[in-house]
Amino acid sequence: MGMVEKKSGSEFSERLSTGGFRFTPQRQHVYDVVMQKRDHPTAEEIFIRTKRTMPEISHATVYNCLDALVKCGLVRQVQLERGATRFCPNMEEHCHYFCDACGEVFDVPLQKDSTTMPGPKGFQVDHYDIAVHGLCADCAGSRKK
Repeated sequence: MGMVEKKSGSEFSERLSTGGFRFTPQRQHVYDVVMQKRDHPTAEEIFIRTKRTMPEISHATVYNCLDALVKCGLVRQVQLERGATRFCPNMEEHCHYFCDACGEVFDVPLQKDSTTMPGPKGFQVDHYDIAVHGLCADCAGSRKK
């Protein structure tokens, strides 16, 4: 998986305030949880992880924090299948490769002006939202045996 740079405390606060949100310890904590294990967790998984180190936090607060982080461009929502929305802290342009067997998600960088992705003439790309489904190397290997 690609390296994702964690925002420093002041950068994090700046991003929030630019988005019209104030810094709160809960928002910082939820962001840290998302950054800790970059496995594209669902909101429910983030809630469970956050509760381990901040037991008093509520479900609603975690959802509100995630909403603020998305609106400020600190994390992005990813829809990979009909399941729950997942969250990804990688704000670089990339696509997701999703293993249908084990559920692992891999980030693969994309060039914003990529010519390998055909598109309508003159179309200006804002961002990509691409998910590729198949089997990861481990799952594909175990099927051959």
